[in-house]
Amino acid sequence: MRGSDVGGRFDCETDEVCGGQKLKDKVQVGGVRRECEYQLLRYVPDPVRNEYVHIGVILREQGGSEPVQVRFTHDWRRVRCLNPEADTAQLEGMESELRRKLSEDPDGELMRILNESLSLNVQMTSPKGYLVESLPAGVEELMRMYVDPPKRERAERLSGRAAIQAKMRTEFERAGAWDLMQKRIAASVYTRPGDPLRIDAAYRANGLIRMFHAVSLEPGVEMAKVLAFSSAGLRSGVERVAKASLELTAVIEPAAKLGASAEEPDRLELYRFGVEIMEEHEIRVLTTADLGRVAETARRELFV
Repeated sequence: MRGSDVGGRFDCETDEVCGGQKLKDKVQVGGVRRECEYQLLRYVPDPVRNEYVHIGVILREQGGSEPVQVRFTHDWRRVRCLNPEADTAQLEGMESELRRKLSEDPDGELMRILNESLSLNVQMTSPKGYLVESLPAGVEELMRMYVDPPKRERAERLSGRAAIQAKMRTEFERAGAWDLMQKRIAASVYTRPGDPLRIDAAYRANGLIRMFHAVSLEPGVEMAKVLAFSSAGLRSGVERVAKASLELTAVIEPAAKLGASAEEPDRLELYRFGVEIMEEHEIRVLTTADLGRVAETARRELFV
């Protein structure tokens, strides 16, 4: 099967050569390397056209007791390049689903668990041998070789809401809470049919539902106004449907990142307006700099 040249890099299909290095002849460095098997997960929007992009890695030790390692990409630009209408939220949810099922059934048949969790648009390659010093290090190596965008692509840094979402995921993952949280929660469950808003992430603890939503003030205050407009309906709906209180948190960029300062009074005024309109509607407003503390709270409340 051939790969797509999405983003300027051809995805390696075999384990013979990738980036000029023969994987099967990988030199042993710094200690005994463990015999493992890896499989690549690829997104295939149209099997007939035979185009795909690698989105994840599964790595397990042959005969070992260490948990299977599962890692998906955090950067979905190459998927969207291949299919602008791709449901990246569903793809992202597969990672959590796979980890959950593997942790609940560590001795279960891996192929059965994978087949139950993967969608029709995600395919898995045949297992291939790989030598690693540790499973986490091996996953990092494989992600760099097969999945992560080339350096020239990563130079085009994420911005706006996408950058805030990526930071949210990174901090919650670091705290071990991400897989225990709900993602892409449909506001229509709590407001009214047809409401298109989807909240990025949430979890429930001690009779309180904490929702987190990335709101970028880089393009203006429209996102802030949408969330402010929806907050009252969300709050009453959560009380009615979930029998819980709601804490709705908007995560925004720090003012300095947007150049909102005394030297740029127009930007500062617009930034303050976005913050104030949300706070007036009882939305807690935090910046990405606060996410480490927020993720630590989630870790404690979810008993990670």
